[in-house]
Formats: sequence, C-alpha cells, structure tokens
Amino acid sequence: MKNDVLQFFQNDLSVNINAWSFSVNLTIAAILAYLLSLIYTRFGNSLSNRKNFARNFVLLAITTMLVISIVKSSLALSLGLVGALSIVRFRSAIKEPEELSYVFFAIAIGLGLGAGQRLITILAFILISGIIILQKLMAREDQRSDSMVMNIISGSSQINIDTLIDLLKKHSRTAKLRRIDEEEGKIDASFLVKLADVDSYQQIRNALKEIDSNIEITFLDSQGIY
Repeated sequence: MKNDVLQFFQNDLSVNINAWSFSVNLTIAAILAYLLSLIYTRFGNSLSNRKNFARNFVLLAITTMLVISIVKSSLALSLGLVGALSIVRFRSAIKEPEELSYVFFAIAIGLGLGAGQRLITILAFILISGIIILQKLMAREDQRSDSMVMNIISGSSQINIDTLIDLLKKHSRTAKLRRIDEEEGKIDASFLVKLADVDSYQQIRNALKEIDSNIEITFLDSQGIY
C-alpha cells in the first residue's frame, strides 16, 4: 500500500506539457494582459500612477498561467502550491477597490489560459473589457453635463424658496432643490442646476443681486457631490 502511494506521487510529478500549446497560451496571456494595462491606464479612476501599476499586469498574468499550467495535472504539486500560498504575506496594500478588481482580472487571464480554456478566456476578456469601456463612456457623458451645485444665502425678506425656483428655472434648463434651511429671516438653499449656456451664471447672479445686493452665491462642480 505504501509503495502504491509513493508510485502514485512519483507518476503524478511527471507532468507533460505541450511546448507549442504552452507557448501560444503564454503569448496570448501577455497580449491580453498588455491590453488590460492599456484599458486600466486609459479608463481607470485611480488617482495613483496608473501607468506604473498597470505594468504589473503582464508579469502577473503570465506567472499565474505558468503556475497553473504546471500544477493543473498534478495533485502533489497542487497540494504543494496550497502550502506555499498559505505562508505568503503581501506587504504592499491595495489602496482602492478598482485596483484589486484589475489585479483579479489579470489573475483570471492567467488562470483561464493556464487551464487551457483559450476561447473562453478571450471571449470573457472581450466582454468584460467592453463593459468597462462602456461604463466609463457613459460616466463621461454624465460628467459633460452642465450641472452645478448652487448655494444661496440671503437675509432679505424678498428672497424665498418660490422666488429662487422661479428665477433659476427662467435662466437654466433644470433646477432641483437639494437642501434648504430657514432660520430667523435667513434662507440657505442649495440647488442642482443645469445651465443653459456660459452666460447663465452671470444672468442668475445679476437677477439675484437686483433683489438682494448682499446675497451670497456659490457655484460648485456637481461631480462627486451628488
């Protein structure tokens, strides 16, 4: 029985890998990981140096593919891999969830090609990359809108919420009330407005100043606020 077990592990360690198939998969992994690095550099949201971080994707993908190609048909090597990974500690922290997502994407490329799932890996890469690019383009369309946050503070009795809404609707495409505080004759209101053109700001400012010369008006970029 003991000899049978030893013989099993000895045979299991003899892993035969087709050199041509391995080379093709390794090349595909490098190409897909490189394309992933371009996508991350172009469409990522991270504030860190995306180009430097993206350089790791190719090495990560091909290394993962190498490991999976070796251990996939060997129980002994698989158990050894589990033991090795159990003592690994990563010292460099992933600061943003997006970075972790792209790291998993690169690992998935290596896993798929290492397991010999060439077609599925390529199709999945195309679909996932398409979703990433589409989401980014849609987000940019939203960011291109002229929406701004307008904060108004006034102590004049002539300024009330109805007056503000009517005036903003007259000089902007849309005006949505986000917050209002009224206390002791003072009004503090915030609106999300979509300006009709570049002159709308000055028109709104002049109209409000005609009613209350001491009114405080603040415009802020709406991106990331609402």
